[in-house]
Amino acid sequence: MRFIFIVLSFISFNSCKSTKVDTIAFAKNPVIAHRGAFKAHNFPENSIAALKYAIELGCAGSEFDVRMTSDTVLVVTHDPHFKGLIIEDTPYSQLSKHKLSNDEPLPTLRDFLIAGMDNNRSTGLVCEIKPSKMEGRNAIMAKKVLDLVSELKAESYMSYYISFSDELLKRIIEINPKAKTQLLDGSMSPVALNDVGISGLDYAANIYKKNPEWIKNTKSLNLKLNVWTINKSDDMDWYLNEGFDYITTNEPELLFERVKIKLAK
Repeated sequence: MRFIFIVLSFISFNSCKSTKVDTIAFAKNPVIAHRGAFKAHNFPENSIAALKYAIELGCAGSEFDVRMTSDTVLVVTHDPHFKGLIIEDTPYSQLSKHKLSNDEPLPTLRDFLIAGMDNNRSTGLVCEIKPSKMEGRNAIMAKKVLDLVSELKAESYMSYYISFSDELLKRIIEINPKAKTQLLDGSMSPVALNDVGISGLDYAANIYKKNPEWIKNTKSLNLKLNVWTINKSDDMDWYLNEGFDYITTNEPELLFERVKIKLAK
């Protein structure tokens, strides 16, 4: 009886533990939660809580921003400063003394990726690497991000690496030709992106309005179409009708509603 109790206790304990699934199949919807699904529950942007809720919602992807501290620790945060401290000029030990509004510590990329692999079967991780103006730093960041993804065996969870810097994306492709990438700054045509091996466009709405032919061109080249950051239902409907692969939004719940309505027609 004692042996049976021990076995049952072990099974129960392990069934409650978080798990990294062996395979992930990205959800077949266009919903990319911008900085995680933060808004409905007032989570901090780029928090692990917002990431976990995007996974719970079943978003095709959850986007997050990566910067590097003065001691080369990769952290997940949008702005170049945190709690008044310039991230590039400050070691993580000092930054980590300050909390997010939900009392999370400033997430390291390592902790963020581990959380993103936990009980996640369908939400891709969309990693935006924020360019640095410091000489040589972008190449270091690109390599450190890819090295960490490889170390954690997180490759299958990474849907896209995105950046405002085409040079940074080219470095990612140079290191890992299989990595999927999207440019954010709107500076390159679909043909130019295709020529350098970048996988798709992730441009602001006004870029597509100025260059409507790029939508058709992108599809003809089999590149991926993404747009940021779309939060109104009418705008969502327009991009859905145009056949965009992804729509990045602060309102993932609303976008799911618009997708459902479109599918019902």
